[in-house]
Amino acid sequence: MELSIAVLPGDGIGPEITDQALKITEAVAKKFGHSLEHEHALTGAAAIDKTGNPYPDETHELCMRSDAVLFGAIGDPKYDNDPNAKVRPEQGLLAMRKKLGLYANIRPLTTFKSLIHKSPLRQDLVDGADFVCIRELTGGIYFGRPQGRTEDQNTAYDTCVYTREEIERILKLGFEFAGKRRKKLTVVDKANVLATSRLWREITQEMAPQYPDIKVEYMFVDNAAMQLIQWPKNFDVMVTENMFGDILTDEASVISGSLGLLPSASVGIHTSVFEPIHGSYPQAAGKNIANPCATILSAAMMFEYAFDLHEEAKLITDAVEQSIEKGIVTEDLANEGEKNYSTSDVGDWIVNYIKSY
Repeated sequence: MELSIAVLPGDGIGPEITDQALKITEAVAKKFGHSLEHEHALTGAAAIDKTGNPYPDETHELCMRSDAVLFGAIGDPKYDNDPNAKVRPEQGLLAMRKKLGLYANIRPLTTFKSLIHKSPLRQDLVDGADFVCIRELTGGIYFGRPQGRTEDQNTAYDTCVYTREEIERILKLGFEFAGKRRKKLTVVDKANVLATSRLWREITQEMAPQYPDIKVEYMFVDNAAMQLIQWPKNFDVMVTENMFGDILTDEASVISGSLGLLPSASVGIHTSVFEPIHGSYPQAAGKNIANPCATILSAAMMFEYAFDLHEEAKLITDAVEQSIEKGIVTEDLANEGEKNYSTSDVGDWIVNYIKSY
């Protein structure tokens, strides 16, 4: 099979972690006899510095002609700390989502037995947690208009907008995921306050009879935030709007014990983007200490969702699990007094595991 991917390393630790994911992608492609083509492009602060645009036209054109996009991270303190900056790295991320039609962000949450003690929650609450968060990505308050300030600059406003089409397509994805898992769908909203949430709930109730084997529950976002901590094992598939999903998925990410373990896929109309959920971690950039596992697991999701190559995806996931069980981990996962490995060491170990499998 011919595989074509765009590689967007981005900022901070992005280049280091995408390097590891790419060499593992290459090892898997070679092992299974696939032809792999890849090309790098600029985005984020790196793109602003060179072109003035956080998502240049050349980058977009590469993404459009690729089967999938492997993405690192966006963000740089020199823009974060300048409230007057006219152009920001994050604008590139929003532009990429909009232009590629990346309407759904899929974040699986699973736990690793050997790392349960790293979770901030009690082990009995965490052990066995396994759910998927599906976040709508191109609508809601992040994209709604009007947005801005009044002429005197003393009042600011953002508009939350959702259309029936946007809601239906993300709910359809949620129902389909639930059908392949434990057949439970939790729809998170704020229908007691927000008109957009009431539209979400109305459309869910219209669609639910089409999926009679799926149990649907509705949960206000504040209650969902609480229950994620109290009973994380009660969730199977969660679907929600853009801002709620942004907050809840970051909350859920700490359950496993490390942000460095969690991948994501942004499913698009034109192509799909696969990326770790953590940020650019600029303090670690260039030090070869960042955990590459979330990006490597994002590559596994790429094989599964973009290429429909499940055996290849499972081999990557198994390799990551084996590296963790054997203690081949970066400093964020190493136990006190035990050796920790560099970013590239972890990547090399996983490549060798794949080659010898």
